[in-house]
Amino acid sequence: MEKWVVAAKRADFYGIAKKFGIDPVLARIIRNRDVVGDPAIDLYLHGGMDDLPSPWLLKDMEKAVEILLEGIRLKKRVRIIGDYDIDGVCASAILYKGFRRIGLCADTYIPHRVTDGYGLNAHLIGQAGEDGIELLVTCDNGIAAHQEVAQAKAMGMTVIVTDHHNIPYEEKEGRRIPVLPPADAVIDPKQEDCPYPFSELCGAAIAYKLISALYERCGLPKEELEESLILAAVATVGDVMDLQGENRILVKEGLRRLPHTKSPGLQALLEVNDLTGEVSAYHIGFVLGPCINASGRLDTAQRSLQLLLETDPQRAAVLAGDLLHMNESRKSMTAVQVEEAVRLVETGTYGDDKILVIYLPKCHESLAGIVAGRVRERCHRPVFILTDGEQDVKGSGRSIEAYPMYDGLNACSDLLVRFGGHAMAAGLSIHREDVDELRRRLNGQCTLTEQDMIPKTVIDVPMPISYVTEELIRQMSLLEPFGKGNAKPLFAERDIRVRDYRILGKNKNVVRMDLETSDGCCRPGICFTDVEKVTGILAAGRPVSILYYPQIHEYRGSRDIQIVIQGIQAVSD
Repeated sequence: MEKWVVAAKRADFYGIAKKFGIDPVLARIIRNRDVVGDPAIDLYLHGGMDDLPSPWLLKDMEKAVEILLEGIRLKKRVRIIGDYDIDGVCASAILYKGFRRIGLCADTYIPHRVTDGYGLNAHLIGQAGEDGIELLVTCDNGIAAHQEVAQAKAMGMTVIVTDHHNIPYEEKEGRRIPVLPPADAVIDPKQEDCPYPFSELCGAAIAYKLISALYERCGLPKEELEESLILAAVATVGDVMDLQGENRILVKEGLRRLPHTKSPGLQALLEVNDLTGEVSAYHIGFVLGPCINASGRLDTAQRSLQLLLETDPQRAAVLAGDLLHMNESRKSMTAVQVEEAVRLVETGTYGDDKILVIYLPKCHESLAGIVAGRVRERCHRPVFILTDGEQDVKGSGRSIEAYPMYDGLNACSDLLVRFGGHAMAAGLSIHREDVDELRRRLNGQCTLTEQDMIPKTVIDVPMPISYVTEELIRQMSLLEPFGKGNAKPLFAERDIRVRDYRILGKNKNVVRMDLETSDGCCRPGICFTDVEKVTGILAAGRPVSILYYPQIHEYRGSRDIQIVIQGIQAVSD
């Protein structure tokens, strides 16, 4: 059973509320997001494009811009090599459009997930050499490609690496020594000596920064960066970056512009998904993003890139429809593998393992990460899903807050053919005969406790539903966009009576109820999760405690405050 805990961070909530003209409830929520001090609060509430750091603060930005401008003068052939996920696709589109605009002779290549694998490899370097490529630019990859960059350099190519992943390191005498690729310029804000003030940008946001610097140096108007900003925002949400600091501003500004995009590809993707009007971070994370990712999972990400670069609306409509259908297939395939993985866990195949290393030979390797994430949600343990690749076993992992997954793999690096990632997610290749040893070693080194593996829900404010007003709901829009690192606020109240409830929806997956508090306040409530569990609790007729978020519900000209229930428990005696 999950634990409900109240955030207990302290501040002068009434003082903050008065200074910024907001309700004290919002002041508490902002503090819970670790936004502290007047400048940070002002940036959180009102930050915009003028508040973004200069791209020139990124280490090697000046070098990269000079290399690219020289590429124009010398008419060098440039190849952009991205990645097959939403971040790599958006980054590739940003760089391609930007490079072509300033006069670079550029093309793009996104590795095929199965036949090429992640990022740079010897085959791609060799192909670039055969094609006469003189300047190689990576995006969303390259920071760990030491040998491949060295190979490109040995063949006479100039190399610019733009990436956002952790810097590889070697352990020497208890110290971590960074290992950088021997590129001519390396732009990655995670470098220890990079002066850029925000290190959590995604690959597409770094590509946007590079193009911003190039446009500035070339004297091009900022307005031409609007579409690149939208793509950076889409990638930031789609790559599940924390919506804090600069990321939050990028996403807020990008979402504001997305409904008015001039990109035929994005317009078509919005249309096939019936998204009109405002678009939220939720729509990117769970509607648009999965469509862009689908082609890289089941076919080739070049199709998604083609959509983002398409200039003809009719061709864009066909491509968007293809991606939509591909994503529907991906959903069905994922559901089958998730159920198989959970069955194996529940039947005791993995004993008392705290880190689940699950081998699913029939799982499409492109779905391993999604399946790992779903199983983690069900079991609340770090999960690796491994499946058969072209040569070795390939896998993806998804972690919980208490377990730094990249460090766990690094401690077993002698077993791995290749690996990379960060604290919460990682990818790897391994020989089949070493899978059991990896499972044994990961669990043997694991220090997770039982408490670490109990799901915990943090309540922002214990707040009576009678306190909710339309003005409070309006003010809460200042806190958007919501997502990882800036969760939608969560409130709680005890001892609520449910006067009536009914099950609605074509699939019987909605519970609507009438809520009454001890002070006589009545509000309509609605719940979209675990209908069977919820109705079982309500059938007992006992008072309940609820986790909730309020919203305005408009229907046939009427407006009501509605309580969206995120969790419910019977009140114990």
